[in-house]
Amino acid sequence: MKLAFSTLGVPGLPLPEVTALATAHGYHGVELRAHPEEPVHPGLTAEQRADVAAGFEAAGLDVLGVAGYARVAAPGDDGPVLAEVRALVDLAGDIGAPFVRVLPGGGDEQGAEEADATAARRLGTAARYAADRGVRILLETHDSHRTGADAMRVLGLVGHRHVGALWDVMHTWLGGEQPVDSFAALSPHLGYVQVKDIASAEDPAPVALGAGVLPLADVVEVLSRHEWDGWLCWEYEQRWYADAAPLPGLLTPGREHLSRLLNESA
Repeated sequence: MKLAFSTLGVPGLPLPEVTALATAHGYHGVELRAHPEEPVHPGLTAEQRADVAAGFEAAGLDVLGVAGYARVAAPGDDGPVLAEVRALVDLAGDIGAPFVRVLPGGGDEQGAEEADATAARRLGTAARYAADRGVRILLETHDSHRTGADAMRVLGLVGHRHVGALWDVMHTWLGGEQPVDSFAALSPHLGYVQVKDIASAEDPAPVALGAGVLPLADVVEVLSRHEWDGWLCWEYEQRWYADAAPLPGLLTPGREHLSRLLNESA
């Protein structure tokens, strides 16, 4: 498995500093948070996109994915959501990222069946566009669809190879799902895995990998047992928790912890 970290952990950091951190601490790639307050977002010009791709290529790093905020199960018209997803797909295609992250975002006023159908319809439509750009759209286990079983209700309806799943291990655990069950549900569609650690179920503030309550060893064990060889991406939510310890000082210990889990599970 290859290791990456998300720029959610280094909010607003210029890309040359991001790539320097990744190479200095032994990571293979970076997930780029796509938001106007970040260096990479859909508003970039063609020249700026080319510069992003060139910077990562020069550093010998992969852009793992573009982490967008489109909410594909949200109530309302399809048009604005599809436009947002297509803009993220174009950005990913232009900078050489194989994946785009989207969120479910179903509303309280919907029933589960309606939210599932809405998300599946939009993802099915966007899949054809993503296929043309060589990009895969990943539905993250999050909010209204936080478990693997929840995500599978949508992905089973879509049935397109350019739509898959992003396993956020915190949300499946908070949803009461064991890693073995999450993997069983998501494995036919799994793009990559977001790892993290938190203080407790009641306090989701980010902590160093291995210092919290999430079952990371179980996650790595089930992935290894099934010979899954994709990406583990550390999503450290510094952007939402300003008092959390800065990520740069945790990157090497985090990589060492994940490597140790991988060795133990081999």
